[in-house]
Amino acid sequence: MATLQGTPVLILKEGTQRTVGRDAQRLNITAAKVIAEAVKSTLGPKGMDKMLVDSLGDVVITNDGVTILKEMDVEHPAAKMIIEVAKTQENEVGDGTTTAVVLAGELLKKAEELLDQEIHPTVIAKGFRLAAEKAVEVLENIAEKIDVDDEEKLKKIAATAITGKHAEYAVEYLADLVVKTVKTVAEKTEKGYEVDIDNIKLEKRQGAGIEETQLVNGIVIDKEVVHPSMPKRVKDAKIAVLKSALEVKETETDAEIRITDPEMLQRFIEQEEKMLKEMVDTLVNAGANVVFCQKGIDDLAQYYLAKAGVLAVRRVRQSDIDKIAKATGAKILTDLRDVKAEDLGTAEIVEEKKIGDEKMVFIEGCKNPKAVTILIRGGTEHIVDEVERSLTDALKVTKVAIESGYVVAGGGAPEAEISLKLKQWAPSLGGREQLAAEAFANALEVIPRALAENAGLDPIDILVDIRKAHEEGRTTYGVDVFSGKIEDMSERGVLEPLKIKKQAINSATDVAIMILRIDDVIAAKGMESDKGGKGGEDFDTDSSSDED
Repeated sequence: MATLQGTPVLILKEGTQRTVGRDAQRLNITAAKVIAEAVKSTLGPKGMDKMLVDSLGDVVITNDGVTILKEMDVEHPAAKMIIEVAKTQENEVGDGTTTAVVLAGELLKKAEELLDQEIHPTVIAKGFRLAAEKAVEVLENIAEKIDVDDEEKLKKIAATAITGKHAEYAVEYLADLVVKTVKTVAEKTEKGYEVDIDNIKLEKRQGAGIEETQLVNGIVIDKEVVHPSMPKRVKDAKIAVLKSALEVKETETDAEIRITDPEMLQRFIEQEEKMLKEMVDTLVNAGANVVFCQKGIDDLAQYYLAKAGVLAVRRVRQSDIDKIAKATGAKILTDLRDVKAEDLGTAEIVEEKKIGDEKMVFIEGCKNPKAVTILIRGGTEHIVDEVERSLTDALKVTKVAIESGYVVAGGGAPEAEISLKLKQWAPSLGGREQLAAEAFANALEVIPRALAENAGLDPIDILVDIRKAHEEGRTTYGVDVFSGKIEDMSERGVLEPLKIKKQAINSATDVAIMILRIDDVIAAKGMESDKGGKGGEDFDTDSSSDED
């Protein structure tokens, strides 16, 4: 509100709440820190789980950072920005979401200390930006090259992503499965290797142990054979993949057919039957003995297909149709008038199997499948879901390692090394930016500290030991949460792709700087909560503390 010659002038709408300057920064930083604290206890192999219950009573039990943050119902805009960091990290590289969020929270905590010393946010932002660039440079210097044929290292990378999740007791088996899967769908290009994760289908079924999870060199479809008289198992399958329906099409425009006697009706029915038989004959003559149809299959067409000994499945999802075509080498057919033998895909066997309570169709033994399926098993629904999350992370991490070709040690080793190198480099900056760079270096130590805390170790002793190791030039030494000591993480087989660490540091720095530069928060009246709170009351910085 402003005043003009004693008359009040309303500039903002009534009910709008405005927070300015230091108060705005403090509230934003507090909101970001709360989110970071919520997931901090999940970091590392000994991290704890969270139980998330939504408004419908559905339960998710996980220690996967991005899953926790997606499920949390957060109102504060600064907290939402921190959650975006986790989503970006997940989309780009598939893992390191908790690391990115915890690092962003710690950077803002250190920034708050600098703000209390009257250092301007712009100066802090500049120091952070320079420190992040130097951090990436240090990471590139300590990274080691990995070859696509080095399966042992790839397994270690996959195992690092799985360790700490519910699938941990079958970690070696699953890591081997992940590496085989990624190498099957990897395609060599001029620049190296490319892996499209969309070509890997994850199908879940509860009711067996995690170690019964299997890789199918083909596709598994959550459907059953359409007609009871059809064969349930076909060897040397010749597969037709249809996008159109095996039905008589209705006319495009409204049409009226006048039938004046029973013979005309009979001829009309016979013509429909003839058309359906011709469709089936076209497929059978081309050599097809298995049909997957995206749309419906008429009852009469089902009968003709069954009579011809063809296994057929209808209403298959578009994504599955694409994967079947990739796995079997089939062409997706939209017109049945001109089907040739070369349009059909091949597989050693197509079979309907009963998995748990439901029937599924397996397409197995594809010669050079560019799409495969992992059938995930587990004792309960929650375990199957968590194994799926573990495998998704492991697949993405292995993909990134194969594509980028560089890895670093895990266990907080890279963060400790960057912290040391930044402290040595910071004095060269001079001015107040030096203080920001040193704060950045100290913030990075939150990762080894959190790993130690979550494993029940003394974080001060661990930090002292890890600093000493890195000052002596042991760049790959980190926190071994199982032995409780500082160990060579590269020798222990704890490896992570370089790209994950770079992405985490860059994302955390970007969001910390963005939040730091906000000095004015204007909350409109429209931000009222459903509970009837007044504008601005949604800015409850403890909105997510229940989750911790």
